[in-house]
Amino acid sequence: MVSRSVEVKGGVVKKTEEPGLNLGLLCYIASRAMETRVLSALAAAGFDDLTAAQARVFARLAPEGSRITDLAQQSGITKQTAGFLVDQLERAGYVRRTPDPSDGRARLVRIAPRGREAIRTARQVEARVEAEWSDHLGVRSTQQLRHALTRLREITDPYQ
Repeated sequence: MVSRSVEVKGGVVKKTEEPGLNLGLLCYIASRAMETRVLSALAAAGFDDLTAAQARVFARLAPEGSRITDLAQQSGITKQTAGFLVDQLERAGYVRRTPDPSDGRARLVRIAPRGREAIRTARQVEARVEAEWSDHLGVRSTQQLRHALTRLREITDPYQ
């Protein structure tokens, strides 16, 4: 709820309660702000061929590699779209495809050296943005926010 003051007849100020933005939208706004900052910094560091759509798929790569079908499911996109984005990431040198040791017919998408460099840059930017947010919210509120969102992930992210 958001408190608003409204002046009514006779100069009397009355406080009213209005619904604020829902939690999902608030999380989305913060997430997009972080994403924008990271992608801008990556572009400035020479990773200017990485799009938001590619970055969202790239972020879901497991350390040991992922199959296209898993990336598609976790990213909420079709297998064809995931394959298209991975093709672009591979051409740009961010990922490479290797045989899946557990299934000779399947291939894993793995992070390539250029992808690791981009991750290092992204982590530095993420740390700076989180520090700015912590300065704004205070250390205690930031810790509480991280704890609450981590707990919320337990019921919202089946791929963790």
